[in-house]
Amino acid sequence: MKDKLARRSEVPVEETWDLSLLYRSSEEMQEDLGRLQALADKMAEKYPGKLTDAETIAACLDDYRQVCELMSVIGDYAFLAVEVDYYDSANQDRASRVNRVIAGIESSLSFIDSELSAAEETILKEAAELDGRYRGYLETVLREKPFRLHPEAERILAAISRTTEAPTDIYNTLKLADMQFDPFTANGKEYPLGYSLYEDHYEYEPDTAVRRAAADAFYAKLRQYENGTAAVYNTYVQHTKTMADLRGYQDMWAPDLSFDRVTREMYDRQIDRIMEDLAPHMRRYAELIKNVHHLDRMTYADLKLPVDPDYSPAITRAQAWDMIEKGLSLMGEDYISMIREARNGRWVDFARNQGKSTGGFCASPYRKPSFILLSWNEKMSDMFTLAHELGHAGHFKLCGDAQCIFDTNVSGYFVEAPSTMNELFMAHYLLKTEDDPRFRRWVLSNMVSNTYYHNFVTHLLEAAYQREVYKIVDAGGSVQAETLSRIFKDVLTKFWGDAVELMPGAELTWMRQPHYYNGLYSYSYSAGLTVATQMCRRIEEEGAPAVADWKKVLAAGSTLPPLELAALGGIDISTDAALKDTIRIIGDYIDEICALTEKIR
Repeated sequence: MKDKLARRSEVPVEETWDLSLLYRSSEEMQEDLGRLQALADKMAEKYPGKLTDAETIAACLDDYRQVCELMSVIGDYAFLAVEVDYYDSANQDRASRVNRVIAGIESSLSFIDSELSAAEETILKEAAELDGRYRGYLETVLREKPFRLHPEAERILAAISRTTEAPTDIYNTLKLADMQFDPFTANGKEYPLGYSLYEDHYEYEPDTAVRRAAADAFYAKLRQYENGTAAVYNTYVQHTKTMADLRGYQDMWAPDLSFDRVTREMYDRQIDRIMEDLAPHMRRYAELIKNVHHLDRMTYADLKLPVDPDYSPAITRAQAWDMIEKGLSLMGEDYISMIREARNGRWVDFARNQGKSTGGFCASPYRKPSFILLSWNEKMSDMFTLAHELGHAGHFKLCGDAQCIFDTNVSGYFVEAPSTMNELFMAHYLLKTEDDPRFRRWVLSNMVSNTYYHNFVTHLLEAAYQREVYKIVDAGGSVQAETLSRIFKDVLTKFWGDAVELMPGAELTWMRQPHYYNGLYSYSYSAGLTVATQMCRRIEEEGAPAVADWKKVLAAGSTLPPLELAALGGIDISTDAALKDTIRIIGDYIDEICALTEKIR
């Protein structure tokens, strides 16, 4: 029986991250919040109406840079405390207070972009020549100039920004605090159930009766919240549509694609090619799982089963850290030094506790330690998750050290490349440690079922679903629970065909991810992994020169758009060739897994 999750106060401190790396106390953070407010107030008195020459613009942006650096640290300190315990009302209250202050500052300083947008382009270019750190910021101002509203409208929107972001908070509260799961019964035994228990344990449970009973109970609970969750999401997408219209964008995709500096064609091809070309490979993989496990039928609840359930060794955190150091050693001593600092400095929150966010993420305050959230379950997949998030940490350390804070807001199209690259490095390292066919099959199946499935299937299907939602809303419609479930079921049916039976509840998968509240982020995972797959192959073929190129890419931050970032690493993503080749590689892995299965029998 799986243990019930502990409360946060019961978790051993060594399993938690150390927020004192940012501030030794909440009081120290409050002092910085006061400094932040004072600096912003000074700017609001000094600069309005005066951003008309290059020298003043450069001076203003120098002050604003300091404001943004403080907001980065203060905001993450408040946010991270909430993410590990949604039951802690004191942390939520502090985060709310911090958010209100930051929203007020953003409102009072909204004149900066408004006045810069009104300035002559020659003056902005002159300011960029005076201080090259602000070139990217000023280029963004010029790019977004046609979509700026009246200065007073921008001020008001900035003031209420934390209110308009409420759907994200409401969704997380519904999911992590309000949704209480009852135990379920299978094989005459009672089992506890929770969000993370289901996603981290029961989806991988080899006992079919337990696994499917857990799925039935999990989705039955989600169904009780479907209308409220749908209302929250509809509010979010309606706001997205309204803002796109107010700013004069051609559709509600355009703001995010403009920010990512990618074309609609790049976005659409990522979804279309995978839906059409990868689906046959994954259906074959589903059939393999069915045969290996001797299932009566292949259902949606069975897709996370390992190919070899008896060959999935448990791994401790210490073993994972040691393995990651060895697997990522090709990145050089400076990169490994960062990993050791993360290990010894408690950058990672491994704890499994009630009220903690599910999944994993890496928050990287500017030029400060990164903070990685995951739930450790002593599975090899946890090691890959840790390596993935360390990829983000390494990326933002390199670009943070090299770039102004304004040039660290990396395009979503590229931002998952460094993280998924680390997963590939680890898998390829494991393949070199021994040549036993069963071990090789296990590693390859981990790559398919974790790295590629997670990024090329799970998140890609989310993106395909999201695109259909946007089509409805962009045309003036709205979405409710029934509509969202129908869309998701249609996407699953199109991808899996007759290979997978969609048991009742599968259509509610739209309720499980927070990515939908972060623009078009879902599609970016497969885009990043496409770059990573191609770059990984180049590094393994060419060695040190390719690693050096990759580090240049990481250090570049957002100074280049995705096409140019990839090109800096020697990768061409201007056509669908790289994506098609990546899909072919996945198919080759599945071919080899099937062949090894026949050999092992």
